[in-house]
Amino acid sequence: MSTNEVSTEILERFKKVSSATLYSAVGIRFGIKCFMEGVNPMTPGVRMAARARTLRCVPPRPDLHKEVVIGENSPEYRAMALCGPGDVLVVDCMRFPYGASLGDVKLLHLQMQRADGLVTDGAIRDLDVVRTYGFSIFAQKRTPSASEYTLPYEENVPIQCAGVLVRPGDVIVGDDDGVVVIPLSMAEEVIAWTEEHEAAEEYVKEKILAESCRPGRHYPPTEATIEEMYRVQGKR
Repeated sequence: MSTNEVSTEILERFKKVSSATLYSAVGIRFGIKCFMEGVNPMTPGVRMAARARTLRCVPPRPDLHKEVVIGENSPEYRAMALCGPGDVLVVDCMRFPYGASLGDVKLLHLQMQRADGLVTDGAIRDLDVVRTYGFSIFAQKRTPSASEYTLPYEENVPIQCAGVLVRPGDVIVGDDDGVVVIPLSMAEEVIAWTEEHEAAEEYVKEKILAESCRPGRHYPPTEATIEEMYRVQGKR
């Protein structure tokens, strides 16, 4: 596990901002693909911000199955062993909508590790049971199917998830709008911009209501708006 980690304090700040504003920061401002299209909240009302630990799946084949399925040392258990508080397991299921290699029994490991969440661009099995484990869940769908679509292959490597690059240690933020990925190297810059932007939007909404005007008079906020906000708040 890398020593270059996002701090718990930074993660707590990410929990207070929306995935929509983070998309504006990473996807629009920096032009980086960051939104996991088709990955949906399976534990609605729960906001998650955590460090990525990764698991890559490949199409199953009998010869490979014999090599990698080795009981408690199989790739999925090695991946979950990397997780702890403040971490989320991100699984590359190659976007198979019904691909699911993890269900209620295996995911007991993730619960015992006290991880914050599970994100997969495949499906989730045994959802009603897994919801009781206390971590956030994001997936394409729910399914009864098992391993005919995907085979866990390797952990702690860069992966794709729903077409987005995820590297171990990246910040994963999920809420009811979906999941976005913030590169580790940009995390502090992104959270600072996002906090300022959300504060500016709240300031703009107050001005719109006070003036009973069309939002376009003040939205989107500009650098001048931000400077005005700080002056009014006595921060400049």
